[in-house]
Amino acid sequence: MFGISCRDPTLLLAITVIGLTVLMFALKNRSSRRRKLITLRDPETKYPLPLIEKEQINHNTRRFRFGLPSVDHVLGLPVGNYVHLMAKIDDELVIRAYTPVTRDDDQGFVDFIIKIYFKNVHPQYPEGGKMTQYLDNMKIGDTILFRGPTGRLFYRGPGNLDVRSENTSEPEKKVALHLGMIAGGTGVTPMLQLIRHITKNPKDKTRMSLLFANQTEEDILVRVELEEIARTHSNQFKLWYTLDRPPTGWRYDSGFITANMIKEQLPPPGASTLILVCGPPAMIQTAVHPNLEKLGYTKDMIFTY
Repeated sequence: MFGISCRDPTLLLAITVIGLTVLMFALKNRSSRRRKLITLRDPETKYPLPLIEKEQINHNTRRFRFGLPSVDHVLGLPVGNYVHLMAKIDDELVIRAYTPVTRDDDQGFVDFIIKIYFKNVHPQYPEGGKMTQYLDNMKIGDTILFRGPTGRLFYRGPGNLDVRSENTSEPEKKVALHLGMIAGGTGVTPMLQLIRHITKNPKDKTRMSLLFANQTEEDILVRVELEEIARTHSNQFKLWYTLDRPPTGWRYDSGFITANMIKEQLPPPGASTLILVCGPPAMIQTAVHPNLEKLGYTKDMIFTY
């Protein structure tokens, strides 16, 4: 009637293209409107969350995935913060702090990488770790209490941080052009949280250098991801290892963290430098803090998780 045949292939193609465009726009709008609900709404409230997945990474390390209340929920953890996991073990309330390895825009779940401290392995700690063994014995569907957010460091944006000297003190603003990171074992998890957040933002030019200490090569957590980030962001992220018991042909450092390692691998003391430290207390107290002090880093240049 209008002089155009419905059999016209050009018309059919045009209608198809318009239809697909409208559909894609509608789906994009629907996705963008998908609400992100916050799980940790009150830092004093305890939230029971179920274990939904468990993966063995190596002989003593596991990845634990916990489900959030719905697929629209995020954990609600500011970058730089961590959570406390709480459980009653042998009639005692045990509380431990952990940093997720998932990003806070991940919806429906949260992941942790945790080293299990088994009984009768370390002579100084014959009972092992209460919480880590409890987590290792959890079955899929079992719940554990979460509390948070907790922390004294908040990453606000490119190079801008708020740092509290104490939990109750007012935060002080810090601008860091270069973050030095010293991690031991699972102490790498808060570093990974920051590394992921910073490198995913193309506008964030903050540089990072990580000195990562472990006992053996097999103990190096998230190694594949760290080395991939170092490769794809070579101008922004620098990675170096030291091992207590290195294999033959090891090309990185060996032994405890020394002043020379810090001097060679991390940014020098300065107003725009912040050194982040996380790891076993013995490493921090006997190797890290004394060597940082020896090299001239002042207290305002060091943050210890």
